Amino acid sequence: MSPDAVVVGSGPNGLVAAVLLARAGRGVLLLEAADQFGGGLRSGELTLPGRVHDLGATVMAMTLASPAFRELRLQGVEFAHPPVAAAHPFDDRPAVLVHRDARRTAEGLGRDAGAWLATVGAAARAGLPLVELLLKPLGPWKVPPSAFVRAARFGTMAALPATTFARRAFSTMEGRAAIAGMAAHSMLDLRSPITAGYGLLLASLAHLVGWPLVRGGSQVLADALVAELRSLGGEAVTGHRVHRLAELDAPTIVLDVTPRQLMAMTDLPGGYLRRLRRFRQGPGVFKLDWALDGPVPWRDPAVAGAGTVHLGGTLEEIALSEAETAAGRHSPRPYVLLVQPYAADPSRGGHTLWAYCHVPNGSAADMTDAVESQIERYAPGFRDRVLARHAMGPAALEAANPNLAGGDISGGLPSLGQFVRRPVWSPAPWRTPLPGVFLCSSSTPPGPGAHGMGGWQAARLALRP
Repeated sequence: MSPDAVVVGSGPNGLVAAVLLARAGRGVLLLEAADQFGGGLRSGELTLPGRVHDLGATVMAMTLASPAFRELRLQGVEFAHPPVAAAHPFDDRPAVLVHRDARRTAEGLGRDAGAWLATVGAAARAGLPLVELLLKPLGPWKVPPSAFVRAARFGTMAALPATTFARRAFSTMEGRAAIAGMAAHSMLDLRSPITAGYGLLLASLAHLVGWPLVRGGSQVLADALVAELRSLGGEAVTGHRVHRLAELDAPTIVLDVTPRQLMAMTDLPGGYLRRLRRFRQGPGVFKLDWALDGPVPWRDPAVAGAGTVHLGGTLEEIALSEAETAAGRHSPRPYVLLVQPYAADPSRGGHTLWAYCHVPNGSAADMTDAVESQIERYAPGFRDRVLARHAMGPAALEAANPNLAGGDISGGLPSLGQFVRRPVWSPAPWRTPLPGVFLCSSSTPPGPGAHGMGGWQAARLALRP
């Protein structure tokens, strides 16, 4: 008997779509090409036996804030919060520590305490209604009218380039660098519009919901979604790659794939095809995982308690690194985003660590030395702690997950143009011109992150009469 709906791809968006369709009473078949469910939520032993590493996402701020996951109310998933959400170390002074408490964070910024509370703190005080507006940019909303006023205030700051915002809002090197480290998650040139918005949102989530990890690894979250689907009568299959949509027999098809994959899977109407071809991929990443014989020996001991660490120094250094990547070059001193899961979750088999830097899309460069040099800069003796390392450049990342085209973990350049045109301009960009076929990957609004909102939107459209 044919299913009512087939979902292709088991990243967070595909999994959310599958569960929501099954909860609505649809017979769902989930197909995953890899031998493991999860997409960006997979975990595995990348270095030594017993060491649990996340292949993709580890920090789950977006998950806790997401309307989709709050609606799902999954059982069996425990979130572990590190003592410090994020840290930003420097060469010659104490690190900036971003705590759950906004005032405690502000106190560490000296003259910029008021500025932090008036910007990041204000976004956090706007609460989940503001997050809902940002994660559901095209609706539907269930938020009070006051949230739209707060969103307008947020938008006046968020629209700015991070470099402009940092210099206008903050007077100290520490304050400017802290917001730059947050904004660099966007993988954009920090002189670009809306990069301030990425930084403000991520920093505010640290105060609103925290930057937690899933205890036991991100795979636990993926497995919980698959278990929920199966409990509702759905079927989930790994090792099944869909090459053409003609292989599928269902009135509803939801695709957790990139525009590039969609174009290879079927013939599309000419106008839609031309618009998809204009969709741009973003930079790639070079990712390293390590097994250590102990904690990272940070020069500032306070950094040891942080789940996430931003390495790159000052606003000017980080902006230069991201500008180099945007121009298609490799920075000799790259901005490095580092996660030390053991700060929150000791159940992963020891001191495991991962970090990545941004590189041009499809880069073949080995950035191991550049990344480790940035860590050594703030943690002398780090290399002496390394028992084993595992490196994945853009080609290896795409081989492990075809959605990571050229190493692009954002599902496409998250620029201003592609914020409103993702992957095409449409009141419902999750709907394709093909009857019953929907797109739900991070190449659709609201873009990257383990929030599942692309799947939520696609399922909502598919369930309309």
